[in-house]
Amino acid sequence: MKLSNQLVIKKALNKIIAPWYSIPLIDRWLLGQIIPPMIFAISAFTVISLSVGVMFDLIRKIVEFGLPLFLALKVLFFSLPSFLVLSFPMAVLLSTLLAYGKLSSNSELLALKSLGIKTSRIISPAIALSIFMTGLTFYFNDNLVPRSNKLAETTLRAGMGSSFSGETQKYNIMFARYGSRINASSKKPTKSNTHLTHIFYSSLFENNIMKGVTVLDYSREDIQQILKADSAKFDKKNSSWIFSEGSIVSIDPRGQTTNIKFKEYIYPFVEGPLELAKVPKDATEMTLKQALEAEKIYKKTGNLKEIRRIQVRIQEKFTLPFACLVFGLIGSSLGSQSNLRSSKSQGFGLSIILILIYYVMSFIFSSFGVKGILTPILAAWLPVLISLAGGIYLLRKSSSF
Repeated sequence: MKLSNQLVIKKALNKIIAPWYSIPLIDRWLLGQIIPPMIFAISAFTVISLSVGVMFDLIRKIVEFGLPLFLALKVLFFSLPSFLVLSFPMAVLLSTLLAYGKLSSNSELLALKSLGIKTSRIISPAIALSIFMTGLTFYFNDNLVPRSNKLAETTLRAGMGSSFSGETQKYNIMFARYGSRINASSKKPTKSNTHLTHIFYSSLFENNIMKGVTVLDYSREDIQQILKADSAKFDKKNSSWIFSEGSIVSIDPRGQTTNIKFKEYIYPFVEGPLELAKVPKDATEMTLKQALEAEKIYKKTGNLKEIRRIQVRIQEKFTLPFACLVFGLIGSSLGSQSNLRSSKSQGFGLSIILILIYYVMSFIFSSFGVKGILTPILAAWLPVLISLAGGIYLLRKSSSF
């Protein structure tokens, strides 16, 4: 019986190990040089970023506000994925730089080149691993991060209770609607659909209720209306808004006004303001699907700056994981140069400098995209393309040694 169990376990292990041994020996050896420093780098960068970004703030909340230690640990755990996606690209750079730098300093890469093996073949395991890390980062960033951030916020709010002001509210909701206006004489809509017809403003959104609401109605050419109410709630069944405790001021072409007060008023209007209020403030809290939906909502508002911002963030959903491939190419090409003799401390320092340059460049181009200086696609992808060009240059330079 024991022998049969051992055979079953052995067969299972062989199935697991078999794919690894199907990889060429040189690739297994090179991967064996890269993976250990990568695990170390992921751990190091994650611990550092967690300490700066979350841990110190949680310690302050434990001491000053009495946040329970168990809940603080839960918040820390839920915050982990958002910091892992930042650590993955940096870890790829540091691990490839250290691994190939070590092989270069030990003249092992020189020995491989003397056998006629090209540099591009030597760094191919690093590129393959970088592609895998790119996919893993995209999965984490699009699936785990939005959910885990929400869980972290909910847990923190529950642990702090009334002592903590969680972001359950949203301020200054402004929704603009464009379309055709009704002609005063014919009572028919104008042909143009580019007219500003409504401006919907709410000073506060809380628990699906708009508070401090003002609606400017320009949908008719002969009369302009200003609707003010203490609160408003959307009725999905009738596709209209129910305003409470307010007034309607109508202004005709001669400048005469009428003021009607009401306790409750049903106003037919789109759900756009409610959709806009429910859009998360930060794109990191959205999946790619949610970000695309948010783009459609912002397009309804006509707010060009917010449209450009969300379009840049959508592209960054792809460029952030792609940084793994960029850093993998740069790290392995730079480490493969025979004149590089870097220790771990030097490799870490060089990685920090390269990472800083890349992310500063990304921040600058991202700002250009939001301001409209560059298109959103160009703003998000230019740092990647520039860095890839640098990586290819380093690869060619390394091949010449």
